[in-house]
Amino acid sequence: MNRLAQSALLFLLGATLLHAATTDLYLRYVKSGLRPLVLLAGAVLIATAAATLWYDHRRGGTAVHGEAAACGEAAACGEAAACGEAAACGEAAACGETTARGETTARGEAAARGEAAAHHHDPRRGKAAAHHHEPRVSWLLTLPVLALILVAPPALGSYSAAHTGTALTKPFGFPDLPDGDPLRLGVADYAGRAVYDDGRSLRGRQLKITGFVTLDRAGTPYLVRMGLNCCAADAQPVKIALTGNVPPVLSPDTWLEVTGRYTPRRTRDPVNDGPIPYLEVTGSRPVATPHDPYDETWNT
Repeated sequence: MNRLAQSALLFLLGATLLHAATTDLYLRYVKSGLRPLVLLAGAVLIATAAATLWYDHRRGGTAVHGEAAACGEAAACGEAAACGEAAACGEAAACGETTARGETTARGEAAARGEAAAHHHDPRRGKAAAHHHEPRVSWLLTLPVLALILVAPPALGSYSAAHTGTALTKPFGFPDLPDGDPLRLGVADYAGRAVYDDGRSLRGRQLKITGFVTLDRAGTPYLVRMGLNCCAADAQPVKIALTGNVPPVLSPDTWLEVTGRYTPRRTRDPVNDGPIPYLEVTGSRPVATPHDPYDETWNT
């Protein structure tokens, strides 16, 4: 991989990051709060690509100038030897020696110096050496670029939720809820209040919660939202079990807006034995996948 290919690769990766950060694509990989860092990373990569091209162009011009100087030096040596004068390369040549011997010595020295100069200043030799020391495995760096450009992975869904235990943790506190019904809550907010506050702030309220559906091996439906600490690689689910007026047919990964009431009933997650509260459903309707499919406030 030469410098031109390296620069092109850096530019493509930087441009892809900028494209992802200026659209919703980056939400498939990281939480929305990291958007400025993604933009900064893309700009740094593009600037690095431009600096690499500029440095390589400048180095190429310096090499050509050095080669021309070396050729001029060798020519000066030969000309001085032909005139019988002292050698221009720093070697003392006796003016009284025979012309043939002076010519032979000067030409030999000039040829040796010219060959050495060509060896040290020939840009083609430098490029060959540089290419020799850059392994072909570096082309594997194109794989993440192609993955970002060609593949837009969907958000983690029911399969991950069904094979991962609920990640519900006790919140630091329970802020007062706003007045009015129905009250819109996140999956993690409802689950935390239902389990660790015994539903004190939820009793008597009409609740509206959005999440996607997953089913366990027994066919029990759960309303789930995946939460992020940083990026999709550390996503973990929080689950709510559904009871009451649940639709008779539910497909995994269907996004539902569920209206219901708090119930003290609980169950345990079959994967990690974590607590899962129930929600008594009074109504539901399918909805489109939200702008940000991950719930960032699940562990607060």
